[in-house]
Amino acid sequence: MPHSSEYPVIRPRRLRRTAALRRLVAETRVHPNELVLPVFVKEGLHEPVEIATMPGVYQHTVDSVRKLAVEAARAGLGGLMPFGVPAVRDAVGSAATDPDGILNRTTRAIREEVGDDLVVIPDLCLDEFTDHGHCGVLREDGSVDNDATLDRYAEMGLALAESGADLLGASGMMDGQIGFVRSALDEAGHTDTGLLAYAAKYASAFYGPFREAVESQLQGDRRTYQQDTANATEALLEIDLDIEQGADIVMVKPALPYLDVVRAAAERSPVPVAAYHISGEYAQLVAAAERGWIDRDAAILESLTSIKRAGARIIATYTALEAAALLR
Repeated sequence: MPHSSEYPVIRPRRLRRTAALRRLVAETRVHPNELVLPVFVKEGLHEPVEIATMPGVYQHTVDSVRKLAVEAARAGLGGLMPFGVPAVRDAVGSAATDPDGILNRTTRAIREEVGDDLVVIPDLCLDEFTDHGHCGVLREDGSVDNDATLDRYAEMGLALAESGADLLGASGMMDGQIGFVRSALDEAGHTDTGLLAYAAKYASAFYGPFREAVESQLQGDRRTYQQDTANATEALLEIDLDIEQGADIVMVKPALPYLDVVRAAAERSPVPVAAYHISGEYAQLVAAAERGWIDRDAAILESLTSIKRAGARIIATYTALEAAALLR
């Protein structure tokens, strides 16, 4: 038997011995205030409809999203991120700039219902509103016209600002979109309306359930404007440019497959860094839990903690309400 002096003196396990000790020394903590709940609101619905590929997530009516907003505020969430599903789409996404369009009405409804108790972050992009499903205006050859799209983003940003948005979730990945929209907002007197830039939004395979949720009309793919999954340095250029152009918050999307980018962003960004725990990530977690392969609650908390540990100060997640309850 070894002499007792050969046994370890330094024993890190001491601080893992009980749950109370582990809580005491936890380096990373997730708080409900840091969580943002994405929500889908569909024009013409009479009651919420569950999304098949995202069990527990619904397409809402304007009335039901009001109730959801109250629930989110009571749960202590940081905000809501509404996405609109219009009844009619066209080539330029006209419903996006209609003051009575579904996303503008939803933004007003949430603001009326909860006031300043939640940060309201509607999606500033055309993909839900176009009949071709792309995030911008198309040229005759079918490619996305970057600069013509900027004009539409400015119009959409103004409509959302006038509807009561706190932040605009600029998700289109067009070159120069943050600076262009910032100038338009400022010139119109909306200097208090902020911009959450989807600064590093990757052309991911994990968006499938989201596209069902918004009934996407996408033809082809978005690889000519969304970030290449192979590149990290290029993502940092995108982040730097958005910050230079006036982004108030920068976001990485998806979250878990790109934690290295979240970390790199957090190390260089003077503004808060967010990450979007997206539909495909949620769907995988739920499907595995339904089959009994993983513990759903533990997997939710582990996922969110890892995103926070990587450096995200804000997390958009479909698990926000569940997580808030677990964290309490």
